[in-house]
Amino acid sequence: MNIDLLKELTEAHGCPGNEDLVREIVKRELKGICELKTDAMGNLIAHKKGDGKRKLMLAAHMDEIGFRVKHISDKGFLRLAPVGGWDPRQMASQRVVVMTEKGPIKGLLMQSTKPKHLLQPGEGGKELTIDDYFVDVAMDGDTAKKKISIGDGVTMDRQFQQMGAHCACKAMDDRVAVFVMIEALKASKKSQVDVFAVATVQEEIGLRGAAAAGSAIAPDVVVALDITLANDIPGIPDEISVTKLGAGTAIKVMDSSLICHPKVVDHFKSLAKKHKIKYQMEVLPLGGTDAGGVQRLHGGIPAFTLSIPCRYVHTVNETVHVDDVQASIDLLARYIEDCHNGKYSY
Repeated sequence: MNIDLLKELTEAHGCPGNEDLVREIVKRELKGICELKTDAMGNLIAHKKGDGKRKLMLAAHMDEIGFRVKHISDKGFLRLAPVGGWDPRQMASQRVVVMTEKGPIKGLLMQSTKPKHLLQPGEGGKELTIDDYFVDVAMDGDTAKKKISIGDGVTMDRQFQQMGAHCACKAMDDRVAVFVMIEALKASKKSQVDVFAVATVQEEIGLRGAAAAGSAIAPDVVVALDITLANDIPGIPDEISVTKLGAGTAIKVMDSSLICHPKVVDHFKSLAKKHKIKYQMEVLPLGGTDAGGVQRLHGGIPAFTLSIPCRYVHTVNETVHVDDVQASIDLLARYIEDCHNGKYSY
């Protein structure tokens, strides 16, 4: 498995609406394999021609949860508007990057609270909100206002880390799925379907890029690629673990954005069994994927999501297992080759 590519993808910065750096990596990797174009929203659409029996849309989103600068104080501190589903508990004392027109600026994401040394009895128990945080960029107000603009994107600054079979970084959601899509396209043999692999934008704020691309492509079937919860950690009951690391790729049944087409679910299960690819079934109570943004277009499109189990979702330590990632690549590649055999009508 190309760990270097996964590292490059996860360490790249790209909050919703600022996916340019990630798009360039995907372009480089798929050049010569697919016909490439970028639509008006910023989705990269990679067309791998087959025999034309069916149009298969793949969707993996490039954006990561982040922030936009909403205020620069006269003392040079930044206040933020969230872009995506942040849990304020996971934001404390992090390092960030402000993506300005002239280049990245490092900053410290800190709380507007007293340090431990100054807390009085009864203080310090307040539940934090995003508005309690600011970014310190080590500049006075005039300098900060010259170098940073309202609306600049802000993302977490974390490096990729491999620990045995586990890989951790920020933005594993959803760069690991972008990685799976790239590697499956490379690994798949001749197909009888036209594959439209879309590296989508603005998923974290409402599946927006996928809906636009799906409207233009009008696929016969759509497969989203995304992470899912692996709550197999201390303190969480087994019945709400959803998936487990190392137990295989996850074949989704449903989440809060869609119920996967049952005949597509069965197709993926049969291919996993046929090719002896390790898999687990997934029911996700909350959360959605790009498939939910495409499913209801053009009178209804068979839709499905193939998921990569991930611990610590929407934190800077999103963690996946290399065996699950490889199983996802293998199963997607086999599906690309066999998609034309799917019978999805009722």
